[in-house]
Amino acid sequence: MTNYFTISPDFSPDHLSGWYIFNTWLQKITNEPIRLVFYDNFELQREAIENDCIDLIYANPFDAAMLVRHKGFKPLVKPDGYSDEAIIAVHTSSKYKQIIDLQPGSSIATTDDPDIFMMGLILMEPAELDKSNVELIACENYILVAKQLIQGSANAGIFFAEAYDDLSNMVKKQLRILVRSQIDIIHHSLMIGPKLLEKHRLFQEALLEMAGNEKGKAVLESLGFDRWQIVNEEEMEFMIDLMDTLSS
Repeated sequence: MTNYFTISPDFSPDHLSGWYIFNTWLQKITNEPIRLVFYDNFELQREAIENDCIDLIYANPFDAAMLVRHKGFKPLVKPDGYSDEAIIAVHTSSKYKQIIDLQPGSSIATTDDPDIFMMGLILMEPAELDKSNVELIACENYILVAKQLIQGSANAGIFFAEAYDDLSNMVKKQLRILVRSQIDIIHHSLMIGPKLLEKHRLFQEALLEMAGNEKGKAVLESLGFDRWQIVNEEEMEFMIDLMDTLSS
């Protein structure tokens, strides 16, 4: 029976081919039939999760509570040395020099990426801004957030830091960072669903050993990672509680 694997919609397009390579490697190393599927946005992905259509997921931290507490998923690994951070940026010609310069009524370009949007709102708190007193401009991806700033259609934009760093130099030269979060303990995780739980150790050990051989290392490089690091259930529960606290 085919198992279905999906990636959080906020992944960098530069690594699209890498996830296909990783999926092929994962099938060979585990001897499990795995089909990689992508969803255009978080809403569609959550519908698939709710309908039990997903067996493996590289998950956004915002969805961890639903996956663990309601759908029986368990964590496997996370990219070593990576954490989810948010950036608020403006156009280089913007009059805003620091976050407190932003005013009520400012237009803010953002995506539907839930944890980054939440962190962006936290970063705007020194300016006493929240969803009630800014104009939110919804964008399908971070390239379009940057486009809103470059075209002067938005005063500021909320970015996933990794996505901002992956923008072309030509684009980044036209932008200026006001603030970057440094939370450090929020991260995406590779998680395994109920149908595959008996293979949890097999998957986890294979993933942890990737960096130790040439083929595995090459696959990791295609994703932009150096190695995987284990995520235990206690760490996952701590992150879920932190996300609940930050979003309340």
